[in-house]
Amino acid sequence: MKTVFIINKNAGQKKEVENLIRKIPETAEVYFTKCKGDATRFVKEYCENYGPARFIACGGDGTINEVVNGVLSCDGAESGVVPVGTGNDFVRNFSDCDFFDVSLQMSCESQEVDVIHYTSYLNGRETGGYGVNMFNIGFDCNVADKKEQLTFIPGTLAYFVSIFINLIAKKGAEVKIETDGECVHNGKLLLTSVANGCYCGGGIKSNPLSHIKNGLINVNIVKNISRLRFISLLPKYMKGTHINIKNIEKIIAVKMCDEITVTPLNGKMKFCVDGEILSTEKIKFEIKPQKLKFAVPKRKEHSGYDTKTSERLGV
Repeated sequence: MKTVFIINKNAGQKKEVENLIRKIPETAEVYFTKCKGDATRFVKEYCENYGPARFIACGGDGTINEVVNGVLSCDGAESGVVPVGTGNDFVRNFSDCDFFDVSLQMSCESQEVDVIHYTSYLNGRETGGYGVNMFNIGFDCNVADKKEQLTFIPGTLAYFVSIFINLIAKKGAEVKIETDGECVHNGKLLLTSVANGCYCGGGIKSNPLSHIKNGLINVNIVKNISRLRFISLLPKYMKGTHINIKNIEKIIAVKMCDEITVTPLNGKMKFCVDGEILSTEKIKFEIKPQKLKFAVPKRKEHSGYDTKTSERLGV
């Protein structure tokens, strides 16, 4: 199968992008994205003209999202990633891997992983697409939105600064949430995360019970708690150990489901899909088990979490 590296030259780790370009062999094809959404368009047109290929997204979670949305429109196509973006949260769900090894990216086997399909309703129009990692509504979405404005702050630090800014405002959301047809929340909340993977915000393990191969959506609903209470929970929330806190269910409701519908009670809201911010008047999420073929570059010489990739991602 032909391998095509789709490179976002504006990705957060510019030195890694430059190193990557030098390592790609002549047997592979290379495409540089030109604008937002260009990766999806390119993959679709490539498949129409030349047939399926393995498309390696070279960027962050937003670049992966664009490539995946193109790949899933073409039978037989596969996706992969070299995580040279800012957050790089999706690859944190894999262990024993070196996503920076170009030769492994081209030769490794693919695995079938879940994705989440969403249908959004806005201004009388229905749109949809796929999310590979996580959707965020409320505080998490506001953090991602503010982080995009902090272009002068590097990497993961921008997320922490954005968290601090949003804590001052403490703007959450007011929504109705239905999981598998049952209303599980109606009113104010701090945040909700609709997850396929465990991580968001550059390594925050917000959804530790999530798994990209279990055929279920993992939903966190964090109630409208005080700033002080949220700050006290934040260290464990970031590590994913908050689920071990006694009576945590009084603060955070955790659901596993096949589908979820979120309706804002005040007209419109923003939501974040794999780091990209969109608006909606109503949104429905559905799990699509094992729909995506994803290249997983396993390292054979050792076991345990891969230190090379984890060190580069700041884990």
